Amino acid sequence: MRWRGERQSDNVEDRRGISRGAKVGGIGGLGLVAVVVISMFLGVDPTALLQVVGQSTQTSSVPTEQTASPPANDDMRNFVAVVLAETEDVWKETFQNAGRTYEEPKLVLFSGAVESACGMADAAVGPFYCPADHKVYLDLAFFEDLHSRFGASGDFAQAYVIAHEIGHHVQTQLGIIQKVNAMQARTGQTDRNKLNVMLELQADCLAGMWAYQTQKKRNILEAGDIEEGLNAASAVGDDRIQKRTQGYVVPDGFTHGSSTQRVRWFKKGLEQGNLGACNTFNSGDL
Repeated sequence: MRWRGERQSDNVEDRRGISRGAKVGGIGGLGLVAVVVISMFLGVDPTALLQVVGQSTQTSSVPTEQTASPPANDDMRNFVAVVLAETEDVWKETFQNAGRTYEEPKLVLFSGAVESACGMADAAVGPFYCPADHKVYLDLAFFEDLHSRFGASGDFAQAYVIAHEIGHHVQTQLGIIQKVNAMQARTGQTDRNKLNVMLELQADCLAGMWAYQTQKKRNILEAGDIEEGLNAASAVGDDRIQKRTQGYVVPDGFTHGSSTQRVRWFKKGLEQGNLGACNTFNSGDL
């Protein structure tokens, strides 16, 4: 993927090297692990549980302590800033063409654990978007995890992850997440999961749309990049994750979509490059 020398976003908030003290009355490291394990067992999105935890607990922090600072010339940080800038360019133009204004989100880099408006989270949760503060949270160690545990490597695979989370911000800007949350509040767990799958697959499609538009303008793709992205989409399918973590697959427990579904919708955005291609909610065939 060609990214060096391109514009870097000013919206990267680097919290790496900041360690937090114990939380009083809140949720600490073991509690976060419990949230993740319970989420996997129930087949729900861990960030949803984190929002509930964050809203229902009164917390206070021991003052933060600064540890080792990130290097001044940080290649991975620079890469993230370039991809974020490219998403800004694509979505700003897309919104302008529709007569709307795109609010640029912040992307928070953290190490180990982070506090968001959706509650405390640690790296086990993986990258996530918090609609309450319009920020994407990313521990760069996840990219090594993506390679070692999920078998998906390469800079375009990493760009897909970032673009997917930005896709959730786009959904928030368009009011889609708010509507889905309202619908989920009126239905049972199985239907809530299905709605969440539609939301996640749409974010995959929006990530593909970003790639299409950026390739069209800047010719960023190199040999093997598309395969990297498709491999990443496949690797994080619910069926593959369930099979690896619990040994069997429960489709009703899917919250993000199967490997086949995730590849299909990422590819749809990548090939068609427009919002109309990404309406997962009116699709008869996910």
